[in-house]
Order: sequence, then C-alpha cells, then structure tokens
Amino acid sequence: MTVADLASSVVELEIPARGEYVGLARLVVSSLASSRRTLADDRVDDLKLALSEACTNAIEAHAEVGTEEVVVVRLVEGDDRLEVEVEDRGPGFDPSTLPEHPPVTDPERLNFERGLGIPLIRSLVDEVSFARVEQGMAVRMVMFCGPVTDLDDEEELAWS
Repeated sequence: MTVADLASSVVELEIPARGEYVGLARLVVSSLASSRRTLADDRVDDLKLALSEACTNAIEAHAEVGTEEVVVVRLVEGDDRLEVEVEDRGPGFDPSTLPEHPPVTDPERLNFERGLGIPLIRSLVDEVSFARVEQGMAVRMVMFCGPVTDLDDEEELAWS
C-alpha cells in the first residue's frame, strides 16, 4: 500500500459535540460501510448503534468539562476490516474500573439505568479498545468484513 492509498482509505469527520450531529456520523459510517464493503445489513446496523453509543459518550464527556471542541470520528479502511474511532476532549476514564453488569436475562439488569453503552459497544463490534489521547479519550471499534470493492465510474460520479 502506498502513502496515497493509505491517505485515501482514511475519512475524518469533525462534529459539534451535540446530539443532533450523531445522525450525520451514523450516515457517513453506514454509507461507507455498505457501499464499499461486503457487510451484511445487520452488521452495518450494529456498527451504527455502536457508533451512536460512542458519540453519545463523547458528547457527555465534553459537557462534563464544558468544552466546545468538536468530536472527531475517524474511519480507516483496512484490507479485512473497517475501523471507526471516536475521539473526545473529555476527562477520560479507566475502562477496567467499569462495573460488571448482570446478563440481560437477569432481572437485576433492570436496576442499571446508565452505564450500558460500553457493554453494548463490546457486544456489537468485533474488537473495541479505549486509549487516552493527548487531550481526551478515544474508542476504537473494529468490524471485520470483506475487502474494499472499487467503485465503477458511475458510482464514483455519484460520490463526487
């Protein structure tokens, strides 16, 4: 892969840290995932829901520290995967300290009104990792899928 190939396989979207922009991020991710990949519709839906949870967490982190900075959504196309990263400027957290939740079949689960986003993300994507970044936190979600298919001339015009 050349540097030019790598650059063309990364899409970065900056959204204001407000809920009404989560739908835009979902649209971009689902469009890319479904138009250039062999990925079943239900897997695209899983990725959109995981992205929504990650973006919502980022927006809440921004509100917690009172920053007006943007939330960054980055998509990286690998040979056999689509990686989606959501980066915020919040205080961060240690994912190993998150409480364990009972299984969804356990009635005790009903006592958890908050804190279900990260367990949900973990159940929806193939890999997830959390990392502190220079000014906040990043969640990286990976969905394994078929290789990128090249667009024909007509499809490429539609994207232009």
